[in-house]
Amino acid sequence: MNQSAENTANIATAPWEDTPHTLTATMTVFFAGAVGVIVMNLFAAQPLTGVIVRSLHLQPALAGLTAMLPQLGYAAGLVLLVPLCDLLENRRLIVCTLSCCAGFLAVAMISDSRIVFLLALFLAGAASSVIQMLVPMAASMARESHRGRAVGNVMSGLMLGILLSRPTASLIAGAVGWRAFYGFAALADALLAVTLYMKLPARLPSAVTSYLPLLRSLWILLRSEPVLQRNATSAALVMAAFSAFWTAIGLRLAQPPFNFNMNGIALFALAGAAGAIMTPLAGRAGDLGAGRKALLAGHLTMLMALVFIGVAGAGWGGFSASAHPVLACAMLVAGAGALDAGVVTDQTLGRRAINLLGSAARGRLNGLFVGVFFIGGALGAVLSGTALALAGWSGVCSIGLIFASLAFVLRLWNATRGIDV
Repeated sequence: MNQSAENTANIATAPWEDTPHTLTATMTVFFAGAVGVIVMNLFAAQPLTGVIVRSLHLQPALAGLTAMLPQLGYAAGLVLLVPLCDLLENRRLIVCTLSCCAGFLAVAMISDSRIVFLLALFLAGAASSVIQMLVPMAASMARESHRGRAVGNVMSGLMLGILLSRPTASLIAGAVGWRAFYGFAALADALLAVTLYMKLPARLPSAVTSYLPLLRSLWILLRSEPVLQRNATSAALVMAAFSAFWTAIGLRLAQPPFNFNMNGIALFALAGAAGAIMTPLAGRAGDLGAGRKALLAGHLTMLMALVFIGVAGAGWGGFSASAHPVLACAMLVAGAGALDAGVVTDQTLGRRAINLLGSAARGRLNGLFVGVFFIGGALGAVLSGTALALAGWSGVCSIGLIFASLAFVLRLWNATRGIDV
């Protein structure tokens, strides 16, 4: 093995002492709130696309860029920025990255140039990958016996942020304009950066390497870590089902017999966010050695939820939403909450398993894990639109069921081999 290969292998496995066990209940809530606020940068543009296009006079062919570029930037940040957690002192890296994110959002708020605005969205999305620097930081501050609970609690903030981003953006934009949302996001990120500087402990990686070998080690980790492989694959499949539902549900709710306006859809998203309550419970189940049972229960919940959603929205089993619109709406809310509960159970336990691996590679492992399930989410969104156009709401539910079934079979197969998570 040449010297470069040896260095790459070493930084994937080198020992690294975690920070002292200082993750208090207050700090846990703060971490959860921080990642919940930051993740809004990635999804809030979706309901604002129409008003932004009209305001900046974007061509119709470019309209989708306002929603796509933040997530494309995030994917780039996962690969190019998050691995720096294993190279640079973490507190300084987190504060600098989040400060840059606030600056890019401020540029988006004031820019009248289409090119500058779109570039600012992309860069803000890349800097929002600081989320995946905060999660392993929180894990490193917790005792190993409580690490699943800690990750679950922080992830609850992340999932709530994803679910609440669209209604929050809609409400702010409806009250004071779309630019105000970006101003609000910039201010929130700036205040978080100051608070994180004061509250986070210093965390310096012990491995000595350079940036390019660090990036090369990503492929080594993806190829050699079976825990990463199975948990990232499962997370991608459930995220595809989740994304298929949430991408299309607004369109279904705007149709008869529901006929929801923007505020009604925002309230539906708020109600569906109740499923995020399962996040800390899933983490606790992992800490107690019940991760395998919790995973299987979560996947079964997803399957039942999607059937429930198909009955309410597509008339499966002969049910008529037109004859019972209130009941149908209640069934959709319950199904959305149950679907979210299953998704967060899988992702929380998967992330717990990732954070119990070698701490020297924790930043890269988290980046890879999120990057893979991010691909699943994008695939679910694309297929959801196609399914809705070809087969209506029934097609969307079928896409979700296919992905959820594949994830369940994967976890069941692992369980038969005695693999916990």
